[in-house]
Formats: sequence, structure tokens, C-alpha cells
Amino acid sequence: MWLFLVTEVMLFGGLFVAYIIFRNLYPEMYHEAHHHLNKVMGAINTIVLIFSSWTMATAVGMAQRNEPKKSFRYMAVTIVCACVFLVIKFFEYEHKFHEGLLPGGYFDAAKNGLTHPKADLFFSLYFMMTGLHGLHVLVGMSLIVWVMWRTKRGDFNSHYYTPVEMSGLYWHLVDLIWIYLFPLLYLIG
Repeated sequence: MWLFLVTEVMLFGGLFVAYIIFRNLYPEMYHEAHHHLNKVMGAINTIVLIFSSWTMATAVGMAQRNEPKKSFRYMAVTIVCACVFLVIKFFEYEHKFHEGLLPGGYFDAAKNGLTHPKADLFFSLYFMMTGLHGLHVLVGMSLIVWVMWRTKRGDFNSHYYTPVEMSGLYWHLVDLIWIYLFPLLYLIG
């Protein structure tokens, strides 16, 4: 599992390197474009994911203590938090679609008062990084639902809870990536 998590860090690491390179090449573009992101929605998503990380860690702890019902409940709260995250992200994306902030041929800089000729580059990185993160949220939700099903079946106890712990590790990585994405995209301008 740790090897897999390292590959995930390398995947997002490449995107973070691209962010750094383009940020250094076009700092004025980043300053102008980041104002079109909703900081309040991003902050709420950050709080939701941090809370979900705590609920997942608690679910692992309950599995270790041989309390499957409590573990199941904490995982269910983690799933609810993930759904809240995705719903907020949906509304953020929907707003960007309506504003013409999609990269490529759908980008409409004039509609949004963007003057930098490379402003679509920022939104390309934004959608790539947050979209890939959203995909990882969906994968994490699927893993947690699978572990919940196995918990309900009684597959885990204080002697064997490895799948609960491994899905928790994956979920913490998903949360950690967002903790880097939020300030880089939403706050640093």
C-alpha cells in the first residue's frame, strides 16, 4: 500500500511541478485568474475533508478495538463528508462552466474580464488538478463502501483490520493532496 501511495504522490507531484513552473513563468496570470475561484467553497471543502480524515481515523481505531458497529458509523460519516465535498465541487464547476472559464475552445476571457493571454492555462491546471483529485475522492469512497460492506459482514476484528487501515491510509492521502491544492490554487495570488 505504501508503494502505491508513493506512486500517487509522484502523479500529483508532477502536477505540482507544472504548477510551480507556470507560476514562475506567469505570476501575473496566476494573480489575476485565482480571483475567479470561490475561496469560501474551497475553505468549506477543506474543513469537510479534514473532518472526514478524523472520522476515517476513528473508524480505523474502532476496528482495532473490535467495535465494528462504531467503525461502520464513522465510515458512513466519512462517505457523507465525501459526498458534501463532491456536491460543493459540482457547484464550483458549474459556475465556471457558465462563466466560460473552461480551458480550450470554451474559454471566454473577455466575458470574465481576464486580460492575460495565458489565463486559460491557469484554469487548465485547475481543472486537471481538482478533477484528478475528485476522481481520487470517488475511488476512496468506493474503497470505503467496500470496507463498510465487509465490516457489516463481520470480516474484521481486533486481530484483522488491514483493509480498514489501508483504505484509511488512501483516504488520508486524498485529504492531504487537497490540503496542498486549496492554498496553491485558491489563496496564493
